[in-house]
Amino acid sequence: MEAGFLRWLLFFALTAWTSGDDGQVTFVSELSSKPAQKLSKYGWYANVRLQRFHIPEETAVARWLFSVKKGHSFHCGQHNVSIHIRWGAPPVINPTETVFPNATLWTPSLSLSLLVTSQSSTTFNLSDPAPGDWFVAAHLPEDDGRIEQKGFPSCSYYFQPQLSVRRAVDTPVLQQGTFLTQTAAPDRPARLKVFVPEFASSLSVSVAECSSEGEAAESKSCPLLLRLGSVSLRHSQTTVNCSGISCSASLSHPPWDTWLRVVVESSQVNRTVTFKIAANYTVGCKPKSVGLKADDDFTKLLGKSSISNATSTGNTSAAPGSVPSNGSAALIPQPSASACVWSIPVLYEELDVLSLRFTPANGSNISIAATHPTMLTYPLKTQATGGTLNLQLTLNSTNATLGNNSIVACFSPWAPVFKLNHSEPCRTALFGGYGAGINVSVPKALLRLPFPQAATWYLTLQLVCNSSDCGNSSVVSVVPEVSISACVEDCGPYGECRLLRSYTYLYAACGCTAGWKGWGCTDGSTALSYSRQLTATMLLTLSNLFFLPAIVVAVRRSYITEASVYLFTMFFSTFYHACDQPAAAVLCIMEYDALQYCDFLGSICSIWVTILCMARLGDIAKYTLFLLGALLIAMSMQLDRKGLWNLLGPILCAILLMVTSWVYRGVRRRHCYPPSWRRWAFFLIPGALCALVGVCLYIFAETEDNYYYTHSLWHILVASCVVFLLPPKEKDRKALGWSQGFNWSWRWSWRPRVWVMLEEFKSPDEI
Repeated sequence: MEAGFLRWLLFFALTAWTSGDDGQVTFVSELSSKPAQKLSKYGWYANVRLQRFHIPEETAVARWLFSVKKGHSFHCGQHNVSIHIRWGAPPVINPTETVFPNATLWTPSLSLSLLVTSQSSTTFNLSDPAPGDWFVAAHLPEDDGRIEQKGFPSCSYYFQPQLSVRRAVDTPVLQQGTFLTQTAAPDRPARLKVFVPEFASSLSVSVAECSSEGEAAESKSCPLLLRLGSVSLRHSQTTVNCSGISCSASLSHPPWDTWLRVVVESSQVNRTVTFKIAANYTVGCKPKSVGLKADDDFTKLLGKSSISNATSTGNTSAAPGSVPSNGSAALIPQPSASACVWSIPVLYEELDVLSLRFTPANGSNISIAATHPTMLTYPLKTQATGGTLNLQLTLNSTNATLGNNSIVACFSPWAPVFKLNHSEPCRTALFGGYGAGINVSVPKALLRLPFPQAATWYLTLQLVCNSSDCGNSSVVSVVPEVSISACVEDCGPYGECRLLRSYTYLYAACGCTAGWKGWGCTDGSTALSYSRQLTATMLLTLSNLFFLPAIVVAVRRSYITEASVYLFTMFFSTFYHACDQPAAAVLCIMEYDALQYCDFLGSICSIWVTILCMARLGDIAKYTLFLLGALLIAMSMQLDRKGLWNLLGPILCAILLMVTSWVYRGVRRRHCYPPSWRRWAFFLIPGALCALVGVCLYIFAETEDNYYYTHSLWHILVASCVVFLLPPKEKDRKALGWSQGFNWSWRWSWRPRVWVMLEEFKSPDEI
């Protein structure tokens, strides 16, 4: 309670200064907190604790407070907690330095390291952060492979992030070509914003008539710092140092259809600067207007698009600023020679969770010319950022006239790049893009972006000729395929794509098997060979055959019920481990969950009936406890089958009953029970040692690397201890376990009964 109070006190102390105003803009504070989550050692992305924060528009300062607290009192040493922060999508991390799949591009996110002993906290400040969703991911160092039993005390750490933002509520707006008079001081910068419309090719912000208080009129020095844009950790702001009475900052390819932040600071100490500022944008290239009309038939417009395919499922819609077509030139006119860009409408199809498909509405093939670029628009919402964005460009096989020329493509967020050639980089003013190229020798290009940023993505393509004349290849056809998939190639043959959730946000990651690892389970540096997989499967399955001696001993001693339980355990443990194995050496006779449940249930029931059999209870009491215990164990397995106390609980209860029964018999006989020292020396003590060693192996010694051997040894030890611990056959018990006192003979008799009603006494002769 005290620690939580101190944490909140520190949090409010850090954010107390964020409210107020600077005379031009009013600021308010907003606070948000996430619940504490238990951290895990990193093995794959499911071990990461992912939290999502929303930073509103016009935020001046964002401050995170990261707190990590140890969840117990015993000593665990020092651990480094890794914290990753990214804007627009979950951070792509690679702590184990594995190999990514081919054609997969990613950029490391901002990472922090927090050393934790018992309780630690750190802050991270960010000025002028980009508005939208920010993701914070945290995890412990790489997993050492040790298998920790649920419920057993272990080192645990809890991570809790909190966010404080300072937001402006009345930021002045820069209008096109209109000057605003503003003042700026070192501690109070001028904050403004300007809206950049779609198809804007450039933006310029100009500062004029700058003057500083207390300066002579003839002074021409007016130092200012002009910043455009927001900070997104991966991309910084555009900064211009102004030294005269006027200056300007320009952006080529600014982000479309968004508000752009403008901050002007005074670099003079204790001086307030007055200036005028204006913004201007130009629209250098705008496609011809196309769109749906009120009387257009949507089903006819789709034509060759994929929605007409009977196998297609999901919701469909057209991307903004686009119109579907039936493949003819009626609704989507062919570009003229003077056109500066050709905009292709795109069909947006929702197929499943984290499964989207974008297709050109007028057919899969699009025409690429040398005179102007071709543009396709792909709006990507936040719900789709938890998957993988796939781009594949394929040259149409009929383009035999391409020659030595090539097609250059640029895939960029927020704004397109219209100047396409081999020398120009694929990037806009504030954001980077991804370039690709195809030609006759390389007819296909593939690009994968895990956890893509939530934005509108633009694909621009243009034919680039090696000479001034393109010859016969002035227009070529290309098939662009853009989609969102949950995982990269569905994690391949050695992984499983799993859907993960952080509150309402869904994302996907690959869980690898057979020693494979990596983002797409393509890193085989530690992969298990087929022979090793087969050996592991044989060890884990055939080790259950050690229950056969226990079954034989139980039958010979007339413990038929116990033998049935051992047979059940042997059968389901064998096929559960055959189904639990990765990759090729696997065999499942039913659902994995059902096999696992039966294996866990049979294992604990075997221990339960064995110890109760050793207690030498009466038949009624023993079989009643058999059934009652089996029902309770089945219930606990349904609630939590991997809990440690689901194993130890029945064992301790059965041992308590056994000890009570033995003490009672010893007191009555005035002799130690069991009375024979040979029974103790050759059966009970070896059996107890086998059980103790098996439980210690199961709880303390199992790791991912030695699991095949230690768990197989656990099977052998448990089955062997049953052979030692089963008591001898009872003297009054016949074969197959039926007591002598029970009479199985049946006597059949049938006598008719005659009921006579007499009104009065009569003599026998009269009846």
